[in-house]
Amino acid sequence: MATRRIQRTEESRRLLVTAAAELFAEKGYRQTSFIDIADRAGISRGSIPWHFGNKLGLLEAVLDEQVQGVLTGVAAPAGERPGDPLDQVMGFIRLPVTRLFITLLAEAVEGDSPIREHYARLHAALRQAVRARIPAQALPAGTTPEAFTVLLVGAVIGVHAQWRVAPEAVDLDAVRDAMRTLLPAGLGQA
Repeated sequence: MATRRIQRTEESRRLLVTAAAELFAEKGYRQTSFIDIADRAGISRGSIPWHFGNKLGLLEAVLDEQVQGVLTGVAAPAGERPGDPLDQVMGFIRLPVTRLFITLLAEAVEGDSPIREHYARLHAALRQAVRARIPAQALPAGTTPEAFTVLLVGAVIGVHAQWRVAPEAVDLDAVRDAMRTLLPAGLGQA
């Protein structure tokens, strides 16, 4: 009996995290209510504070789950990740989770944003994972891996935002090819 209860609790939590991720991506953090999340998940809204304490706790759970999935792919050593790194970057741009990150970014840049600190940690983890894959010898003289990582992550965020706003005007394959041409030798290789 306890096993069944644990399974229901885990399933309830999973449904709430999934619904919240979708709604935060669609509407943003501030515009999403407990009622919206509970309705989407098909679960009582009282389950949200029971599982997560409050809406910020639910956001943390969403980010933890989504970021872990992204970082697992980004942080894997090159030999363990099949395919071209730039194809992987362009694939990341197309992921639904990337919309969540961009939507939340718009709120996180506000000085009084309740999600600013969480988002700063997200970006730090992403930069760290990307930085680990940049061979220092591939960078031009005078370019630090840290500065290049900020530039690369910023470019990906910017490309994604432009593609979401006007997908008909942004050819992601052409962007990938341009990145391959512009990146220092060795960074666009598997």
